[in-house]
Amino acid sequence: MRFIALLIACWSVSCWAVDPFEDFHEYGQLTDAEIHEIHQGEMFYGDAEFGFIVTRGNTDSTSFKLRSNIYQDFTHWRNQLKFDSLYRRDVDAETGEETISAQRFFGSAQTNYKVGEKNASLFFYADYEEDEFSGLEYKATVATGYGNRLYKGVKNTVDFDIGPGLYRSEGKPAEEGEEPTESETGYLLRLALQWERTVSKRTRFNQFISAEQSLSGLNSRLKSETSLISQIMGQLSLKFAYLYRYNSKPEEDKRNFDSELSATFVYSFN
Repeated sequence: MRFIALLIACWSVSCWAVDPFEDFHEYGQLTDAEIHEIHQGEMFYGDAEFGFIVTRGNTDSTSFKLRSNIYQDFTHWRNQLKFDSLYRRDVDAETGEETISAQRFFGSAQTNYKVGEKNASLFFYADYEEDEFSGLEYKATVATGYGNRLYKGVKNTVDFDIGPGLYRSEGKPAEEGEEPTESETGYLLRLALQWERTVSKRTRFNQFISAEQSLSGLNSRLKSETSLISQIMGQLSLKFAYLYRYNSKPEEDKRNFDSELSATFVYSFN
C-alpha cells in the first residue's frame, strides 16, 4: 500500500510540475499587434464582452452590458468595428413603478490603409451614439488622418491616430414646458492613443484615450478606458475596466462627465 501511495504521489508531482494552463488561448499570451499578424487575411476575428447583474429586494434591478470588437486584417487594409451598449432597469418592489436609469448604444467603424513603414497608416473613422439621458437624439463623428506607432518596448506599445473631422448632434423634440434642444454641426481635431502593456503571460493592461477638440466653439469630448484583462481558461478572460467620459458643454441639467466601473467576461473568437 505504501508503495502504491508513493507511486501516486510521484505521478501527481510530475503532472503538476508542468503548468496545467500552458496551452492557454493565444489572446491571453500575445499582444494586439501579434494577434493581427497571426490572423492577417482572415475575414473576421475579435472578442465579445458580456456583463449581467440582477438584484432583488426593496428594489428589483437589472443591468446589462454588451460590447464587441471585430477585426479584419489584410495586406493593405485593416478594419475594426466596435459596439458598446449599457442598459439598467429598476422596479420599486412596493409600487411596481419601473424606471430605466441607463440606456446607451454606441457603434464605431475604422479602416486603416497601410502605407510606407510597418505601422504607419491613413485612417477613416466614424461613430454614432444614442444615449437616452444625454439630452440629445444622437451624436456622430467622422474623422480622417494619419496613424503610427509612437513607442515599442519589450512589454509596452503605444499607438496613435490624429486628424481633422466633423461632429454632428441632433436635438430631441421639445416636450411640454421645455425648450427644444438645438442641433449642431462643427469641425474638430481627433486624437486617439492606445497603450498596451504585458503584465504577465496571461494578463494585459490597456489604456485607451480619445480626445475630440472642437474647432467651431462647440463641445469638446474626451473618452478614457483603463482596463486589466486576465485569462481564465481557453478563450475566456475576465476584464476589469474604468470608463470615463467628459463633455465640455453638456446639455442643460446634465453633468459634464460620466464614469463606469465594470467587471465583465470576454470571449475571444477567430
